[in-house]
Amino acid sequence: MNLRVLIDEDLHKSIASVFKDLGFTVFDVRDEGLRGQKDQQIFAWAQQKEAIIVSGDLDFANILDFPKHKGIIILRFPNELSTATINQEVKRLLKDLRKEDYKSNLIIVSPGNVRIKSNEFIPQ
Repeated sequence: MNLRVLIDEDLHKSIASVFKDLGFTVFDVRDEGLRGQKDQQIFAWAQQKEAIIVSGDLDFANILDFPKHKGIIILRFPNELSTATINQEVKRLLKDLRKEDYKSNLIIVSPGNVRIKSNEFIPQ
């Protein structure tokens, strides 16, 4: 797929294997010296590397704070679900998306559901 993702520190490190299996180049906030950094710094790093942010942090879904981006994926799963179950569900739900589905879009992934919100309406 040749897309890059940056995994935020609020997600289990094992989610990286899901994105690798889907063909992404994976970076992790914890491995890039970004642990504990503000969202704006994580966002800036991801934009510089042309990476899609993968997070459970709804702040990244705020189009007023992050109007233009390479792509943001928000994972919204109940805390009661095991990491293995979440990983399986994310892989199942994202496996059929095309490269174009990710670019500059906000993607919300929750149990049994993927919502893609296009940023096309935001002035460049």
